Amino acid sequence: MKNRIPRLIVEAIVKKTLKSIEHSPERGVRNLVDMALQFSDGRFQKNFFASAQTMLQNENSAYYKLIRNTIMYVDTEKIYTFGINIGYNSCTAGAQRIRENEKALGCNIPWTVLIHIDTQQFEERRQKYEDLIFEGESLGIYTWMFFASDWPRKTFSLVKNHPDSAFCVFCDTKDITLTFLEEATVLKNLMLVIRYDENFADVCNELRANKMLYSIWYQYGQKDTEIIIDGNLFDSVQELFPIFTVLIPENKCPREVRRLIYSTVKQTRLDQSHSTIAWDLQGDNCLVDTIISEDACSVYFNKDGSLFGWEKAFEGGRYNLFKSSFTDILLNAYPKTGC
Repeated sequence: MKNRIPRLIVEAIVKKTLKSIEHSPERGVRNLVDMALQFSDGRFQKNFFASAQTMLQNENSAYYKLIRNTIMYVDTEKIYTFGINIGYNSCTAGAQRIRENEKALGCNIPWTVLIHIDTQQFEERRQKYEDLIFEGESLGIYTWMFFASDWPRKTFSLVKNHPDSAFCVFCDTKDITLTFLEEATVLKNLMLVIRYDENFADVCNELRANKMLYSIWYQYGQKDTEIIIDGNLFDSVQELFPIFTVLIPENKCPREVRRLIYSTVKQTRLDQSHSTIAWDLQGDNCLVDTIISEDACSVYFNKDGSLFGWEKAFEGGRYNLFKSSFTDILLNAYPKTGC
């Protein structure tokens, strides 16, 4: 088995490659993927980079257009920091720590955690959120997804306090104010994920002007299947070059619809015909977790701090992050006998 490259060497290689990508995006990205695959020693890394290598052999891939646009319009330090935090801290070193801790604790540990933050009560609960992230990082979790309606910039203090983690903050277009942008611009480990609505084009242009990393999210139900399956949704957003177009099922969306949409998402990625990466929040988050540690473990806390499952309900204080430690919640909810 190859020895894992020390982080300092990884950082030096990525910085050098980012500079070369500015001059030749196609060649630079292919070289980076080839090198990453050569030194990969984990299941997730090998699977991911082998797939990327195969896809990038398609010279007509729309992803090259996305790469060129990202390099041109996004601050290089943001690409570098967010990429290192996801690629190395989360999916390499963090993945190894997750597997070690799962074996030691006898429970499943997710690669990412979704948290719906109640911004109205954020100040009194801030320390609990801090504790959750610190505990999660000690377990190997370095990717965090926040849903923060009404006042999402309150969460920026958490992003700032955890520079080794990558944060995706899901918000509405109305949240993107001048003050919001001033505070968000200085955070290099942040990706904003903006809700798709009638104002998203103007907001995306504003984010590009501020050289921000950004993606789009779209919540779907049964009525939305046609716009997704026909590719019309991806057609409508791709000219604004969101890195990801994230699909999120409504709570009551039928299981068969979710499966159909996820199948469409996977095929859309393989087709490489849109300059945005389709991502199904439920299906793909579980897929990554399965590759990292075999058992799929999806963790989402609602506004009240209670654990919420796509397929099962959790009740009681032992599943609430404001009443129990994160490790205790995982031990009770996701023992290794089943997720």
